Parts: sequence; C-alpha cells; structure tokens
Amino acid sequence: MGKIRKISIKRIMVFFIFNLGFSVILTPLFVFWGPFEGTKTLAVGSILSSRHPQVVKAFLSDEKISEIVNKYDNAAPSDGPIRHTVSDASAGITIEDIKGKAFKGKVMLIKDPKRIKVAVTKELGVTGERVSDFVKDTGAIAGINGGGFYDPNGAGNGAYPDGLTVHNGEIVHNNIGSKSTEVVALDKDGKLIVGPITADDVKKKNIQEAVSFWPALIQDGKKGVFQDSFWGVAPRTAIGQKADDTIILVIIDGRQPTWSWGAKMSDLYNLFLDYGAVNAANLDGGSSTELFYKGKVINKLWNWAGERYLPTAFVVMPE
Repeated sequence: MGKIRKISIKRIMVFFIFNLGFSVILTPLFVFWGPFEGTKTLAVGSILSSRHPQVVKAFLSDEKISEIVNKYDNAAPSDGPIRHTVSDASAGITIEDIKGKAFKGKVMLIKDPKRIKVAVTKELGVTGERVSDFVKDTGAIAGINGGGFYDPNGAGNGAYPDGLTVHNGEIVHNNIGSKSTEVVALDKDGKLIVGPITADDVKKKNIQEAVSFWPALIQDGKKGVFQDSFWGVAPRTAIGQKADDTIILVIIDGRQPTWSWGAKMSDLYNLFLDYGAVNAANLDGGSSTELFYKGKVINKLWNWAGERYLPTAFVVMPE
C-alpha cells in the first residue's frame, strides 16, 4: 500500500512539473502570436519599457513590433486632447484631466519653475522611498516619480539612481564617471534642460536639479529623436516647460484596458506641443508612474502593490 502511494505521489509530481513547464513554454507563444490583440499590445508595451526588451525581439520582428504598437493610435485628435481644469490656479498650480483616444491622465501646471526640486532617498544605496515619502520629507505639496535606477544586487528596492543626480547644485550620485548621459535638469534660473550632459557640465551650466532619463521629446523647440516601436505603449511620466517658464508635469495611466491603455512617445510629444512646450522629456514610467498631491495619489497606479520605492522624485515646493 505504501509503495503504491509513493508511486502515485511521484506520478502526480511529474505530471504537475510537466504541465508547468509546458505552460511556461506555451505562454509567450500564446501572448505574442495568439489572437488577442489587446493582450499582445499590453505585453509588448510592458516588456519594451522594462529592462529586458530583448524578450520581445526574441519572438517578434521589428516590423511586427511597430505594427502592434501603432495599431493603438493614441495620437491626439486634431483639436488636441480633451482637457478639464479640476482645481483653480490660486496657489500657482493648475491640474487638468487629460484624455486621448486610448489614454487618460493628469497634467499639473506650475507657474514658478523654481518650485521644482529633486528629492533623493534618505537611504541612498540602501533603499528607495515612495513619492508620498518624498513629499512629506521635503515639505512639498506635490510630487511625481523621477529618474531611472539600477539594481546591482537584485533587490529591486530603488536604492541607486542611474546616471547623474543633482540637488541644490551638487552631484549627489554619479555612476557614469566622466561620460555623458541624458538628463532632465533645471538651472539656477529655472530653465528646463533636456539632453546629454557630463558631470563637468553641472557647474558650467549652473544646473541645480537633475535626474537621468530619456528620450528628449522636444529640445529647444525641435522634435527629439525617438521611436514608438522601441518604447511601446505604457504608463508614462514626463516633464516639459513653456516659453513663459511654466512647468508641465504629465502623468498618463496605462496597462488598464477598461481605464487607460497608456501612451506612446509620439502621444507625449503631441501632448506637449498642445501645451506649448519648448522643452520636454520622458521620465521613468511603467509601474513607477505616480502623481501625489494634497496627501493622496491622484492618478490610477498600475502597480498592484501600491506606490513603488524609488531613488528620486520631482517635488513641488510651497510658494
């Protein structure tokens, strides 16, 4: 009897392991080559905007990726995205709901660019903080997620900002040495700077606040270089500036088919054009995308676990 039971348990385990392995093999084939276009778009967008875009390229050609990404044409209608002001500008801040063909999000307009600061985790190299923590720690009234980060030990806790990080005119983290990196920065006059710089440029250009991320969407009034097929469709965070120095913070929800699919880089570019931006750049997005204001998250987070732990954020200080 005992022998029969042992054999049965062994067979059950073999059956379970076989089916698990079979599912692992079939799942990517089903997702990338299956009939469900929505699932395919979400998967491609999610993976392209992750640290392992090569996974998609292992199953799909560049032409097919472009076809999938462009099938969901979220580009702004000819009369621009639908906008609705949801708070007054008495405190120098205006918040608007935005809606494209397949995305929803928020735009925050800040008249005084010098109110924008970079917040850096208090435990740099140990763990990151949530955007709500950054806002509370700095005494700010609002905040969005900031630059990219790397994960040398696999902990995934947002402890290390990638590239150059600058606060109050000082480099607080640099893991690129003397090389150039794409940044989103503000100089002493509150002018937004996007594009490549080196550590030496921080002092030369009087940069006060900076994080590293890309691509530049608009640089000195000209369209940046980017490809939708490289970035896919995903939740987005971005920042721009008008000619009158007003800062434009953009949050696009995504990966929520009943609410918002997400945005392509061309969607962000069109949105910033609609707002009259002369400089604009993409920030870290995906599950990091968040806008925190007056004590609460005011966009719809994609991350099921809630706010993500990050190394940096852009915060909006009181007047």
